[in-house]
Amino acid sequence: MDEDTAEQGLGRRERDILALERRSFPGPGAKERAVREELGLAPVRYFQLLNALLDDPRALAHDPVTVNRLRRVRDRRRAER
Repeated sequence: MDEDTAEQGLGRRERDILALERRSFPGPGAKERAVREELGLAPVRYFQLLNALLDDPRALAHDPVTVNRLRRVRDRRRAER
């Protein structure tokens, strides 16, 4: 699958989730507020969708830097449990 096909496979919401993950937030609660206001999602649902997105090859093709960074964070947290 080439990159154009992979990127077209991601829906608007998935691309918006990755875009939000590329940003930095000023303080506690700011990210959750952005999730609610900009994406219209409850934070719990957002993190469920994000976790599934990290395993999606289309997401990796769309934004490899962000997806690989988030996979490393997820793997580190799982190892700490």
